[in-house]
Amino acid sequence: MSNSSPAELMVLEPEAVAPCCAPLTSSELSEADAVKMAAMFKALADPVRLRLFSKVASHPEGEACVCDIQDVGVSQPTVSHHLKKLKDAGLLASERRGTWVYYRIEPSVLAAMSALLDHPTSK
Repeated sequence: MSNSSPAELMVLEPEAVAPCCAPLTSSELSEADAVKMAAMFKALADPVRLRLFSKVASHPEGEACVCDIQDVGVSQPTVSHHLKKLKDAGLLASERRGTWVYYRIEPSVLAAMSALLDHPTSK
């Protein structure tokens, strides 16, 4: 049973993590784009989730077994809870292989977040 209300936890479809919008410095975000991006940033606004996301993103094989990334100073059930939040926000994809679950970054997530925060440099 989840302790999140439907308004608090928004599950994004895979196409929702595609780059949604132009950089903040080039135009205003639409309401829909703001909702999509806020869900991703909200999921990352926790130090444990940010560390888990970083561990998956920087893993040499491009994906990481939960057994390799769970050393973030919290219990295994808490790690699973945080990974689920990242997955529900569209930031991670997962695949069960035997008894372990492997996580990878959704392909367009980093590009979408980076593009949103991109600032043109002066020439």
